Amino acid sequence: MVLFNVSRVETTPFGDQKPGTSGLRKKVKVFKQPNYLQNFVQSTFNALTPQNVRGATLVVSGDGRYFSKDAIQIITKMAAGNGLRRVWVGQNGLLSTPAVSAVIRERVGVDGSKATGAFILTASHNPGGPNEDFGIKYNMENGGPAPEGITDKIYENTKTIKEYLTADLPDVDITAIGVTSYRGSEGQFDVEVFDSASDYVKLMKSIFDFESIRKLLSSPKFTFCYDALHGVGGAYAKRIFVEELGAQESSLLNCVPKEDFGGGHPDPNLTYAKELVARMGLGKSNSEVEPPEFGAASDGDADRNMILGKRFFVTPSDSVAIIAANAVEAIPYFSAGLKGVARSMPTSAALDVVAKNLNLKFFEVPTGWKFFGNLMDAGLCSVCGEESFGTGSDHIREKDGIWAVLAWLSILAYKNRENLGGGKLVTVEDIVHNHWATYGRHYYTRYDYENVDAGAAKELMASLVKLQSSLSEVNEIVSGIQSDVSKVVHADEFEYKDPVDGSISKHQGIRYLFEDGSRLVFRLSGTGSEGATIRLYIEQYEKDPSKTGRDSQDALAPLVAVALGLSKMQEFTGRSAPTVIT
Repeated sequence: MVLFNVSRVETTPFGDQKPGTSGLRKKVKVFKQPNYLQNFVQSTFNALTPQNVRGATLVVSGDGRYFSKDAIQIITKMAAGNGLRRVWVGQNGLLSTPAVSAVIRERVGVDGSKATGAFILTASHNPGGPNEDFGIKYNMENGGPAPEGITDKIYENTKTIKEYLTADLPDVDITAIGVTSYRGSEGQFDVEVFDSASDYVKLMKSIFDFESIRKLLSSPKFTFCYDALHGVGGAYAKRIFVEELGAQESSLLNCVPKEDFGGGHPDPNLTYAKELVARMGLGKSNSEVEPPEFGAASDGDADRNMILGKRFFVTPSDSVAIIAANAVEAIPYFSAGLKGVARSMPTSAALDVVAKNLNLKFFEVPTGWKFFGNLMDAGLCSVCGEESFGTGSDHIREKDGIWAVLAWLSILAYKNRENLGGGKLVTVEDIVHNHWATYGRHYYTRYDYENVDAGAAKELMASLVKLQSSLSEVNEIVSGIQSDVSKVVHADEFEYKDPVDGSISKHQGIRYLFEDGSRLVFRLSGTGSEGATIRLYIEQYEKDPSKTGRDSQDALAPLVAVALGLSKMQEFTGRSAPTVIT
């Protein structure tokens, strides 16, 4: 057994280590600065209770992006230095964010140990590589992201840190499954490298009826395609879709995890998932090859998802509403009923209508998965989602891309249970159109303006807040831009009081609500590593079944014009068009 010594290393604070709801995200070159990562990790250990550090079990893994392997070695040595008992690492350092949550909640070590937390190494859907992004976040013993009380402590610690603890361990081989044991002055320290997929696959099999999905995938009528965008989802795709469910290996796209995501942007939307979009018949050029019936993608750390039918895009807002509407019938895990449903404020109100019709508890929360986690821990929420391609349930405390894909496959399997032998296949498009016929359609789009000058972005938001003091002035501007748009009847900054812990979250987005149920929402997003991202959300509700088949951008064009004029978007940002339209 290798012996090790612990040393205290002097350090000085960095001024920019404030973790957001998604952890700390910066360029790789920032993380590579001497002691930058070490300061954040030690500040995190110092923010936790002693029982979550000394003698505890820590998970350390991520999406495999560039710098992850170095980070795992640094954190492992620091864990030993801080008196932890063991570290669990997914083979090759790979664990999706939802799988980390599952491992914390479900996995039991050979000695009966349970994890008390995790460092997840990911910048989510941001690009990877030596000149791109890296990120780190801490998840708690419930499997969910650290709450604000902890992240605030971490930040305060980063401003005063003077030293960190580390151990002189040799680098651990994270490619080989097994346990390596070391001994220090306080006793034994173990590093266990384990199979990245087993715990997660076991959990998925306990939620879904794999046999019914297998029947669907084996039908000659049904064709399938999944794109991991060279993210960590690829570590689960072959095991689940091919080995467990019998899909053809040729139905998997970009399923080899790569440090730079193959040079792409691992964000599952119509802009960045180009290969999948083209294969599904939604590309700019017409292909002679018939598209598959169902397509899906996940992002770098596999917590986000995109769902596509043949030549058909399902908005994330519609997706969560459709899953909620069909969950009890189609997914065994929910057979006893849903406890409640929730969405983030910018997400369309499609889920609200389902909740009202099915008499379910409903919650509208700020952006950030921790708000859903509070509701789930209190037994108030079963299914939740956000417009930014995040969907999930109370099986874990993170959004879950592959779970969403399996949920859709379950719904398709249920709808087609009688006609796989003969009769017309019920398609993704059929399911969505039937949903609109029952619940109405929420026309919805999101405009992202990425890497905008931060000062200009703040000025734009301040201008929108100031404008809210006079609705008559707002309506004068609106009618001047587009006379056929409904009147604004309410305008505010969204504020949320958590029904579980009573905490209040202010300044969560600027809202303009119209008389006919339409909405405009403006938010600054903290998920980029440089500059600011302005997100503009535009929504219009249509109950008339004869009007639910319009092109979304055509239906929303008048509201788009109002949003751009009201916000003076081009004037403040210098941008004549958004970076991404969803």
